[in-house]
Amino acid sequence: MATTDNGSGTRELAGRRALVTGGSRGIGAAVVRHLLDAGAQVLTTARSATGTVPDGAAFVEADVRTRAGAEALAAAAREVLGGVDILVDNAGGARPHPSASAIPDEEWQDALDLNYLAAVRLDALLVPGMRERGSGVIVHVSSAAVPTSAPPFLHYTAAKAALENYSRGMAAELAPFGIRVNTVTPGRTATPGGEATREQWARLEGAPDGTAAATATPPLGREGRPEDIAHAVLFLVSDRAGWLTGSNLVVDGGEFPRG
Repeated sequence: MATTDNGSGTRELAGRRALVTGGSRGIGAAVVRHLLDAGAQVLTTARSATGTVPDGAAFVEADVRTRAGAEALAAAAREVLGGVDILVDNAGGARPHPSASAIPDEEWQDALDLNYLAAVRLDALLVPGMRERGSGVIVHVSSAAVPTSAPPFLHYTAAKAALENYSRGMAAELAPFGIRVNTVTPGRTATPGGEATREQWARLEGAPDGTAAATATPPLGREGRPEDIAHAVLFLVSDRAGWLTGSNLVVDGGEFPRG
């Protein structure tokens, strides 16, 4: 990956401290690599050390679905980084079900905890430090599937819809303190987690070989790559987006138009 600079030969995020949740694989790992390449000091986390943490990033195991996990992660960020200038709330996911009524109560709660409340809790723990410094950037990672609200993933899309609404409100609340809050909304992206989820969905629809349920090609002719999403995140956390807050940057190859 080429070094990211600001046009003057200086890496544009040099001196910034970043925390990325769900950064051991897929989109999260790509975001970590881009932030490192741009000069940031990065701490990332996942529920386990499975996957490959990009070289140069610090890693701590944490379950951000729980309040205790979020508190432990925030404490680790302060210890390892000395504070957080950039927070990327990326952790997410859910298991598909045959219908919305088949989703157990515990999986509704798990979807809310992982895809929505994890970001709410981490923001609450780390925003005070940003307010004291008078600056900071938060990026929430949503999903382009939100408008479709497909029944097998209704617990997931409902949680991500809540995240988008929350993100807009936080942007308005924190703007006076120099803190920007934006959302990145990925479309279908080639990641290990995404492939596993699509295979589960296909089996629910009766495809024994696990053929992906979503087969149509996005208008731009291919599915996304983790780097496509990471480029968007890197832009939003950089000074190039210094007058941008409360936005939702959809990166989906035109698959789910919003208007």
